[in-house]
Amino acid sequence: MAVNLQKGQKISLEKSGGGKLEQFCVGCNWGAITTSGFLGIGSKTQDVDLDLSCVMYNAAGQLCDHLYSPLYREKFLAGYGLKPGKLDSYDGALRHTGDDRSGDTDGDDGLDNEIITVDLKRVSSDVRQIFFFLNNCGKEDFSQIPYASIRMFEGTPDRVKDVFAAYNVSAEAAYKGMTAVVMGELYLHDGEWKFNAIGDAYPHENLGVTIQHISQHYVRK
Repeated sequence: MAVNLQKGQKISLEKSGGGKLEQFCVGCNWGAITTSGFLGIGSKTQDVDLDLSCVMYNAAGQLCDHLYSPLYREKFLAGYGLKPGKLDSYDGALRHTGDDRSGDTDGDDGLDNEIITVDLKRVSSDVRQIFFFLNNCGKEDFSQIPYASIRMFEGTPDRVKDVFAAYNVSAEAAYKGMTAVVMGELYLHDGEWKFNAIGDAYPHENLGVTIQHISQHYVRK
């Protein structure tokens, strides 16, 4: 049974059937916004562009790798001291399925729109913390976006086998008015990977601000 993540909660990566959760997906699901026309006649669909990303830090607290959309302008990223976006970690342990700029337009299909696959066995020995976070590239806040949620699950981008833990973002009252959420971190402790559910939401205007915030407030140095 999936854990409904609570802010500050630390969860073990032990699977219910035994063994460690080492290969899994972190996914984000959401729908486009549908509004009724004048006097309820017709409807209009508005695309919603959420971005699921992650950043990795070494033991010195330095940003050493990242996964975020290659569609971000390099000039914008350089203004925050960030490198161009990419979909694969340098060690090949984490992979992003790519940027979805609309959300589900025909209702919830049960699959996530953006997914980062994780293979903890392949993570570079330099990496000590991995943060997962979500930004809205539009003007809506999370409460306005249909069934916006983040989850960790065993399976593949096309097949969910077992949901391990989840945030129901659109249903959280604390996320109203917010456009960014730091989901949580994978961190290495005594040679084992553990997960800390951060669950903090902010009215950040973009990905660059969120990464700066993570570096300043969550990274162990």
